[in-house]
Amino acid sequence: MHTRSMIRHSMFATGLMLALAAAPLAPVAAHGAPMQKASDNQTVPDKAADAWITTKVKSEFGLTKGIEAGDITVSTNGGVVTLGGTVASAAEKLHAERVARHVKGVTKVDASGLTVRARPAH
Repeated sequence: MHTRSMIRHSMFATGLMLALAAAPLAPVAAHGAPMQKASDNQTVPDKAADAWITTKVKSEFGLTKGIEAGDITVSTNGGVVTLGGTVASAAEKLHAERVARHVKGVTKVDASGLTVRARPAH
């Protein structure tokens, strides 16, 4: 049990480090463009928080039984998590929504892009 806890903390720390490391690179990638577009009201700290939330949701999916994390896409904007991709059942979809909703910083979960795979006809 202690090993699982250590792995979970290591995954969380790695994800957080990657999310925070990517934030300062955004202005460099813009090739001198202004840091903030007129239509984009998010500040760099807001974007870093959203990246952290996305990483944390993905990590939770990877550690949660009953969720095929590789088939679900996650994006976050202003604390609103958007899920996409496919899941095996309606129960898995509800479970994914519930797990995402319980991540700190999530204000809303939009799972409208998450579809249930059609089962083959017998």
